[in-house]
Amino acid sequence: MRVKDVKKVVLAYSGGLDTSVILRWLQTTYQCEVVTFTADLGQGEELEPARKKAEMFGVTEIFVDDLRETFVKDFVFPMFRANALYEGQYLLGTSIARPLIAQRQIEIAELVGADAVAHGATGKGNDQVRFELGYYALKPDIKIISPWREWDLTSRTKLLEFAEANQIPIAKDKRGEAPFSVDANLLHSSSEGKILEDPAVEADEIVYQRTIRPEDAPDEATVISVEFTQGDAVGIDGEMLSPATLLTKLNALGRANGIGRLDLVENRFVGMKSRGVYETPGGTILLAAHRGIESITLDREAAHLKDSLMPRYAELIYNGFWFSPERRMLQALIDESQHSVTGRVRLKLYKGNVSVIGRDSPNSLYSMKHVTFEDDQGAYDQFDAQGFIKLNALRLRLGAMAGRKGGSL
Repeated sequence: MRVKDVKKVVLAYSGGLDTSVILRWLQTTYQCEVVTFTADLGQGEELEPARKKAEMFGVTEIFVDDLRETFVKDFVFPMFRANALYEGQYLLGTSIARPLIAQRQIEIAELVGADAVAHGATGKGNDQVRFELGYYALKPDIKIISPWREWDLTSRTKLLEFAEANQIPIAKDKRGEAPFSVDANLLHSSSEGKILEDPAVEADEIVYQRTIRPEDAPDEATVISVEFTQGDAVGIDGEMLSPATLLTKLNALGRANGIGRLDLVENRFVGMKSRGVYETPGGTILLAAHRGIESITLDREAAHLKDSLMPRYAELIYNGFWFSPERRMLQALIDESQHSVTGRVRLKLYKGNVSVIGRDSPNSLYSMKHVTFEDDQGAYDQFDAQGFIKLNALRLRLGAMAGRKGGSL
């Protein structure tokens, strides 16, 4: 193991077993001062115990920051303007949280004069890449410590032995093999590993924490409206809400109606496939609502261009390139498209499903006068379609004629 010359390190600290072991390991291995940073991203856990645990380790500089509004306003909402889905399904709940954590870590490092940052991501996953790309983009000369790539604590048993030897409290459910690991924030929860590793086996109901079973949802549909201003949701049922408050309310509505479950085998950036169970109740509703308001406010070619770029944009976020110039360029294009995306969408929530049942906007491009099956009173001359079709068919006709002459189509 190559030990860097480190004087002061900012650790992304949850207060759980892994990061508590990392904290003590940093102190004993690097003989450096450790500053802890715990982010409240709406994971639904009490964070003061993390502060108390850090104090127990002798940490004197402890940051516990409520970043919920920043998370939704500056990271989740810009991503949802793009309707981003990784591999057509995943709403990127973990991926979009990492750049914010990295950003705040670097801010704290500069504030306290630290020369290094550390994280608890393993050497097999995507998060190590996301964190470290963020660190380097924001502070190119920062030193990075990734304990899982450096230490010899290669199993849960060794981790527990280290904890016991260093008087690190171990929650009872952490003794032995945990059934699966969970990452959560205001947008979603992600469960992976152990009992979920075999993709052929259905996930046990204990895995699901943020939604009820669709079969157990009410037999009567819930109808809501979501208001948008320039691409961002601003209210529910006429009540204007802050970004984090709005997503919290959508989460509650989604939970009660069994909405947002996803069992996915995805392609990690490091090359392997992994199986994860995700719950994104509010985000699933928000995506349907946003696409609903875009359907009447976006020009056809603008909408199609956005859709063609979305997979690339989603891949950039998944792979950790939030701070890259190409993501910023795509974001500028996406944000430009959202100036007219204002209005209201009505949705029906029922047993795991979200259906758009109405949409209206002061910027609507939908013209009843042109699309009516009744007399349009001259708004559209149907004879014009003949020339339109013949011009579009010209290359097809030329190709067919060449084929008849023995040529190749």
